[in-house]
Amino acid sequence: MNGWAPLPRRAAAALLLGAAARPARAETYPARPIRLIVAFGPGSGSDVRARLYADRLAAAWGQPVVVDNRGGGSGILAAEAVARARPDGYTLLFTSNTTHAANPVLFRRLPYDPVADFAPVALIGRTPLVVVVSNDLPVRDMAGLIAHARAHPGALNYASGNTSSHLAAEMFKAGTGVSMTYVSYRSNAQAILDVIAGAAQVMFSDAVVALPQIRQGRVRALAVTVDAAVPALPGVPTVAGAAGLPGYAVASWSAIFAPAGTPAEIVARLNAEVIAIGREPGCARA
Repeated sequence: MNGWAPLPRRAAAALLLGAAARPARAETYPARPIRLIVAFGPGSGSDVRARLYADRLAAAWGQPVVVDNRGGGSGILAAEAVARARPDGYTLLFTSNTTHAANPVLFRRLPYDPVADFAPVALIGRTPLVVVVSNDLPVRDMAGLIAHARAHPGALNYASGNTSSHLAAEMFKAGTGVSMTYVSYRSNAQAILDVIAGAAQVMFSDAVVALPQIRQGRVRALAVTVDAAVPALPGVPTVAGAAGLPGYAVASWSAIFAPAGTPAEIVARLNAEVIAIGREPGCARA
């Protein structure tokens, strides 16, 4: 006797089922399509970046990476879906500081924990917000916006499609003492359409959404929310300088997360691939 004996059929079957139920390991990952849940709607800054990375991940790995937009609720729906997903690397979250930094401040309760429920994969980059106004609004700079808002308290509608945009506007209001009316949208891509149409007059928009509209002359850029000039917007001042708000600085970041409990080797492989893509031409990280 060598001490080895065949396992009973039921025990062998149980072992096989258990092996099949275990999370994927790095050596076989990815073996099937990956779902990349985006916390905002089509056309948003996050959506634009997510599709770029999804295409390049799919090309690198030979597996489809399906973008699933879960806009609405300031990204809460998307974040909750990923937090509750199986931690096997096949469901990922593409989001911004809206879900993981702003929401915990602005909401008393969230259906997810921004730290405990996620495994960080990679930081994609940072981007400024841009203060834009409708072309119908008779203001040309931040001083004019402040004066107009003070002369017409509550009359200006400011559009926002995520809590980062909302928070930036509220910080501006608190610093200047102006009154503007908040109008919520499912995404900044939807919000800026109403600024173009004049239904809303002001917006603190992420640059990815705002830049094409600014360049086409459909909205007017007044200032950037970061603490230095933005090369893509020459001549546009900072909010801190133009509005007389020393220390005012708001930037939005994008990142990819996996559910907590995703195997470390899979997170590491995702991290390495995402960073490599970020270094490719055309994948600006700012």
